[in-house]
Amino acid sequence: MRKLGRIIGVGVVAAAAVALTACGSDDDTGAAATSATTSARGSSTAAAAATTFGRECTADDVKVEGGYGENPKITLPDNCDPPKQLIVKDLVAGSGPGAATGQQLTMNYSLITWSDKKKLDSSFDRGKPFPLTLGSGQVIPGWEQGLEGVQQGARRLMIIPPELGYGKGGNGVKPNETLVFVTDAVKVGN
Repeated sequence: MRKLGRIIGVGVVAAAAVALTACGSDDDTGAAATSATTSARGSSTAAAAATTFGRECTADDVKVEGGYGENPKITLPDNCDPPKQLIVKDLVAGSGPGAATGQQLTMNYSLITWSDKKKLDSSFDRGKPFPLTLGSGQVIPGWEQGLEGVQQGARRLMIIPPELGYGKGGNGVKPNETLVFVTDAVKVGN
């Protein structure tokens, strides 16, 4: 009898879930949902309007203090928009062959989020570089593309648009966030 009750209970829950899903696709979403959507659209539109300066920032607009191996101090500009394309610039030249897909890399990095200009993460702070295999999907696409060709000993600035970062958000990153990384190539290759 208990098994029959469980089967019926599961059936009722499944039917309710299907019914709710069907309701969710209806165009009449209700006043509360419409209000929340309108409010979210309004605030994102206002935020976009407030941050429009008429020109995209370049790598030269981002100030980085400290040399290779030092924890960088990164200052983002207040007078330009985040770039819509991946920006990569070596701040300190490395030496040796450039990194290629399939190679092991050991990187130190510091991450600043564009919207609030705050440090979100740093292997420098932890004192432990980050190992990865380039092209293996272990990191965001902006890193996969931005670290191609990096040489051992290089300090590289990467400004990564949301589409090559965390997109709609994740891992503590807000939705549609532009990411600014300063990376040091501790080791390239085995």
